Amino acid sequence: MKRIIFIIAAALTMTSCGIYKSYTRPDDIRTDQLYGVDYQSTDTVSIADIHWQEMFTDPRLQTLIGRGLENNTDMQSAYWRVEEARAALQSARLAFLPSFNLAPNGGVSSFDGSKGAWTYTIPLAASWQIDIFGGLRNAKRKAKALYAQSQEYRQAVRTQLISGIATYYYTLLMLDSQFDATKQTAESLSESARIMRDMKQAGMTTEAGVAQIEAAAYSAHASLQDLEHRIREVENAFCSLLGEVPHDIERGTLDEQILPQSLAAGVPLQLLSNRPDVKSAELALEQAFYTTAAARSALYPSLTLSGTLGWTNNAGAMIVNPGKLLLSAAGSLAMPLFNARLNRNQLKIAKARQEEAKLSFQQTLLNAGAEVNNALSLCQTARAKAEWRTKQIAALESAYEATQLLMRHSSTTYLEVLTAQQNLLAGRISQISDRYEEIQGTIDLYQALGGGRDTEVEAETKTDSKKKR
Repeated sequence: MKRIIFIIAAALTMTSCGIYKSYTRPDDIRTDQLYGVDYQSTDTVSIADIHWQEMFTDPRLQTLIGRGLENNTDMQSAYWRVEEARAALQSARLAFLPSFNLAPNGGVSSFDGSKGAWTYTIPLAASWQIDIFGGLRNAKRKAKALYAQSQEYRQAVRTQLISGIATYYYTLLMLDSQFDATKQTAESLSESARIMRDMKQAGMTTEAGVAQIEAAAYSAHASLQDLEHRIREVENAFCSLLGEVPHDIERGTLDEQILPQSLAAGVPLQLLSNRPDVKSAELALEQAFYTTAAARSALYPSLTLSGTLGWTNNAGAMIVNPGKLLLSAAGSLAMPLFNARLNRNQLKIAKARQEEAKLSFQQTLLNAGAEVNNALSLCQTARAKAEWRTKQIAALESAYEATQLLMRHSSTTYLEVLTAQQNLLAGRISQISDRYEEIQGTIDLYQALGGGRDTEVEAETKTDSKKKR
């Protein structure tokens, strides 16, 4: 008995071995200069802190995002994943409590034709594993980290869904603008072809010039069909993301869209608290940490208390009626001997997986920083081109008008008119693409920084965690 007490007391003092130690982030996980040298900032304000309804102010887009959050199948699957992890955490907490089993039994026996004797036992058995070496505690901590990770998975799905819906919406607006610009050019080319036909009849141009202008007009009209098909494809994919059957998407125009002008990315450290996949990667590392601790605790004895309380008429050599009270209690200390080597190998495996999880966490941080850098660069580049693109469009419009006048009143060839038309269309398409890239860069930055989080769910999770800790 003294030896058992000594073993337990010695184990309780071995906190340095990691059995009872709580997870802390490794010191060599760095976040400085995560966004790159060009985007270092000490400002803690981040665009990710903006609620998605303030980020995307178009009421039609807000309606679509609301429907997507309600109907999207991935979002619903994420909800059930959270519920599964919640149940696993509750099971891990219940493991600390004793288990009770009621197992009544009875029978009849007869020897050499004698009268049968009835026996019965109505026991209530109890068993309670004492968590001396932290096995149950580490299992609970691991389940808690898994539950938090499922919450982050749901947040990641939510962020991606909001960004995906916004991307589809603005893609449709871009295609609508390209369709309008192409349609305007096609109509202008058709008008130019009509004028060229009249000029040919007047002997002012040739049939080749008329044919070239008409071919360009036909090509522009054919491009409209391709754009209509592309719009339909995007709408169908959009509806699938919303969890709805294909239908027309009600939308505004690209010119009326207003997004935040500030591209505040905050400090890289905020990625650890805002971005779901980064938090999920760290929670995976935390689970691996507690798995290692649990594997380490398996090297030490386990103490189990058990007892039985009930009623029986079976006194062994005789049967007594009425029955008597049955009471028993026992304790067992199990020390791993023949499987100790197996447990040590399991500990090595757990340590290796912990190092893998740590590397995965570091790489996730690096990927997140690169995505922030890419989004900032895309948006700033698009904004820098905007002024130059406006001047380009003005010059191309002036050139087009001049060639139209010259064609009617001088000897300008049809090639100059056609080139001016095509250059103007290309310039307008590029201007539309620049505007779309600016919006897309803003959306990418919002997603890369972990925007679109459900703050109500976060508050509920924290409250639930404090109540059940």
